[in-house]
Amino acid sequence: MRRLIANIISIIYTFFKFIFIKIFHIKGFSFKIIERFSPNVVIEMGRKSVLQLGKKVRAHSGCIFKIRKKAQLKIGNDVSFNYGCKVFCHNSITIEKGVEFGPDVKIYDHDHDFRAEGGLKAGKFNYADVYIGENAWIGANVIILKGANIGKNAVIAAGSIVKGNVPENTVYIQKRTTEIKEY
Repeated sequence: MRRLIANIISIIYTFFKFIFIKIFHIKGFSFKIIERFSPNVVIEMGRKSVLQLGKKVRAHSGCIFKIRKKAQLKIGNDVSFNYGCKVFCHNSITIEKGVEFGPDVKIYDHDHDFRAEGGLKAGKFNYADVYIGENAWIGANVIILKGANIGKNAVIAAGSIVKGNVPENTVYIQKRTTEIKEY
């Protein structure tokens, strides 16, 4: 009963929070009536950015969504973000329906252009779209980098770093070796 009441409060809180965001981002923000975002979720939208939420999107405490100026973040129906997930969108990220994210997943569609004149302080970025297909399951502490294209029904093992293509209906496991040397 306690959990049901907490969920209802989250849905009501989310509705009013989203109405407030809609006032400032009339064309760029769309959502359905029933969404469940924890009150601790941070959403930052830049000018002319787009955030589209499908039906029944859920985000737990500690999630952060940063959509920079003119960037697009599209999230399909029944997508669930576990605790501490972070999405940093400078260009374009698409997440199809039914995707499940484990805790502390991070998604970036950009990286710093350290070769630009002025180095990191110049604030230049390289961009490549990120796409996550239907019903993908992303394990805990996964980092998804620019240019990642994850096929539908793919499973990404916990702790993996993903860049490039992951075919649909596959399991992506990033094995590491541990080496201990005497000194």
